[in-house]
Amino acid sequence: MSRNILDEAHIHPAIRERVGDYRRDLVAEVQAAIAANSVVVVGMGLNPFPRKARQILDANGTPYKYLSYGNYFSEWRPRTALKMWTGWPTFPMIFVKGVLIGGATDLQRLIKSGEFATMVA
Repeated sequence: MSRNILDEAHIHPAIRERVGDYRRDLVAEVQAAIAANSVVVVGMGLNPFPRKARQILDANGTPYKYLSYGNYFSEWRPRTALKMWTGWPTFPMIFVKGVLIGGATDLQRLIKSGEFATMVA
């Protein structure tokens, strides 16, 4: 299965650079954290699910890097760049060894199945 992404041929040449460079700094920051840490949680304030993901990881004894970008009232535009980059529509975005595994519920499911332990080993 491949992700449904608008083909570059269908983006007018005058805006291609703007689309490609949109919040590149933020995406690069997350990419650097993913490269430097086995587990990364990207979240936002006031959202209970990033907090739930961190609580699950803490209870599991798993070290992780947490990056937080604004809340429901601020920084929604920068967060849009992360959604565009990953294709994941909600927060948190949890990465294990560079692989996006989804959100808190997905993390919980992987821990319960034992797959998470294999991924971080």
